[in-house]
Amino acid sequence: MTSVPTLAEIRQTRALIDRHVLTTPIHTWRGREIGQAVGDTEVVLKLELFQHTGSFKARGAVAVMLNLSKEQLARGVVTISAGNHAIATAYAAKTVGTSAKVVMAKNANATRVARARAYGAEIVVAENVVEGFELVKKIEAGEGRSFVHPFEGPWTSRGTGTLGLEFSEQAGPLDAVIVPIGGGGLASGVSTAIKLSQPNCKVYGVEPEGADVMSRSFASGKPERLEKIQTIADSLAPPFTTPLAFELCRRHIDEIVLLDDQALRRSMALLFREMKLAVEPAGAAATAALLGPLKDRLKGKRVGLIVCGANIGIDDFAEAVRQGEAG
Repeated sequence: MTSVPTLAEIRQTRALIDRHVLTTPIHTWRGREIGQAVGDTEVVLKLELFQHTGSFKARGAVAVMLNLSKEQLARGVVTISAGNHAIATAYAAKTVGTSAKVVMAKNANATRVARARAYGAEIVVAENVVEGFELVKKIEAGEGRSFVHPFEGPWTSRGTGTLGLEFSEQAGPLDAVIVPIGGGGLASGVSTAIKLSQPNCKVYGVEPEGADVMSRSFASGKPERLEKIQTIADSLAPPFTTPLAFELCRRHIDEIVLLDDQALRRSMALLFREMKLAVEPAGAAATAALLGPLKDRLKGKRVGLIVCGANIGIDDFAEAVRQGEAG
């Protein structure tokens, strides 16, 4: 049976992690371009890209580690990640006084690898994600390290739930919230907190077309696995989803919409031009969903967008924006 976090548990988690995470700001987006695009829709941004480590991931990683025993902390932690969770795990480990070993695929973004290493993580390179998960199991068994899963687990969902509750309390009543979905760690916590605090608020998830594992899981009624992934939003591209993240998302997300990569690039460019925010593709996903498949449905509503992260290299960002402005 799925253990659904309560508001009390999410508040307790916020108190637990408070010294180690930031209360990120919100901002009502007003400007010529967004006004032309969505008319009288009120757009409220949750600027989680300003979180420690540049993404929401710090919340879950810290929550998990603060619930490890002294013995477990003495043995250290291990994880696997395309980047944002790697950086957050390294940060959390340094913060709570343990060591982190991070498995990353050989094609991982170099900027993210460098940032994880800068926080003190030992980077272990795997051929691909599938091999990486097998490597994590070997390290966990051989070294006794605790696995900090990138998107599954009650403390991960409670950690990301603090973002949703924080947003709800800062923004007040919202008609809808749009949240990016990768493996479901962010979406499971945010959607749960929003539905508990504002039951009438619609929650929409957004996935890349080339990494639609949660959409497929919704359709089949069980966690699914992808054989092929193709998207620029690597932080929204796990090869599978997992039982708890899937079940919490299924309970609390009203609908998932899909986007192509060019929609993400265009929204990256718009957020940079008008909000002066240099976000990664995942950080532009909620904006792209509002400007695309949800535009007419949410017209005239008060809509919250989760700007989830900004861990991207300068050259990669510039190229994505150039392509976005070209079409």
